[in-house]
Amino acid sequence: MTKVDFMFAIGYQGVSAIVDKNAKKQYAKLTGKQLAEKGFFKSAFCEALFDEDTARQEDVLSIYNKMSGENIATLDSMKRLLGVFEVPSHISKVTYI
Repeated sequence: MTKVDFMFAIGYQGVSAIVDKNAKKQYAKLTGKQLAEKGFFKSAFCEALFDEDTARQEDVLSIYNKMSGENIATLDSMKRLLGVFEVPSHISKVTYI
C-alpha cells in the first residue's frame, strides 16, 4: 500500500484497503500540516505514521488540540481516537470507491 492510499483509506476488508478516491484526488498534494489545518486529522496523522515521524505526529496532535479545544496528551491516545495504530502489513490490494 502506498503512503497516499494509507492516508485516505476508510476501511479494510481482508487483504484489501478501501480508499476514498475523491478525497485522494482532491487532497493528495497537501502536506500533513495543511491537511490537519483543514480538519483532515486522520489523513495527516496517517502520513506521519507511515513515515514513522513522531515529530509530525505531535504536530497533528497539537493542531487537533488547538482546533477542537480538547487536550489529548499522548500519541497513543490520538491513535485510539483516530483508530489508526500502524500501517497494515497484510494489505495486497486497494479498492477505490
